Amino acid sequence: MLKKHLNSSKTVLSRQTAGSTGAVGDAMESMVADRLCDFLGEWCEEYSRDFSRRALEDVAFADVEGFYSAIDVKTHRIDTSFNRPNLISVERLARFHESDANVFSVIMITYSIKGIDIDVSEVIFVPIEFIDWDCLTVGSLGWGQIQLVESNNVRLAERKSRKDWMLRLCDVMLEFYPREVKKVRKRIQRLEQVNEYWRGKWESGIRLEGRIEVRNEHWNCLI
Repeated sequence: MLKKHLNSSKTVLSRQTAGSTGAVGDAMESMVADRLCDFLGEWCEEYSRDFSRRALEDVAFADVEGFYSAIDVKTHRIDTSFNRPNLISVERLARFHESDANVFSVIMITYSIKGIDIDVSEVIFVPIEFIDWDCLTVGSLGWGQIQLVESNNVRLAERKSRKDWMLRLCDVMLEFYPREVKKVRKRIQRLEQVNEYWRGKWESGIRLEGRIEVRNEHWNCLI
């Protein structure tokens, strides 16, 4: 239903926005948020779509069985080369999954652009704990960001339990963090070298304030 809905919306893009993956992604996220509640039907008891950009979910709903589903909408444009989207922070997911009633899911929309029309070829709606770990990696931002290795390769894992999936996450992170520590140590060593260089550098006495003021005046004219 989502795929049909997205493909039936032919007037959401202009020639300017069609060339921007960010603008197209925002448009499709809005289109999903507009209709997802209708598609869920009686299964949905409460629906929310108004979240900040820093929230872990783009849309969310509480179902009749008492589960709270937080959904991150991701888009993948087929003709782009590098696609490794962040899904969620390791720490945020760990806290979120402490409640058995919480489910973090991803809606992945694969599409191309024909003129100013969106052509959606695939829509995947899946809880993150159903995604095979061979399709996931971790980025170094903050506590670590769970990422898709490639947006066009989302495979479902053999279904086990949330406990099994989270224990695998722990194994991954316990290998990841020591590698990050080694990187930080190398950066500290490098910064110590930079510090030593500048502490030993002879002060030439050349003053740049006047040059900077002149350059700033030139820049202000350009603005």
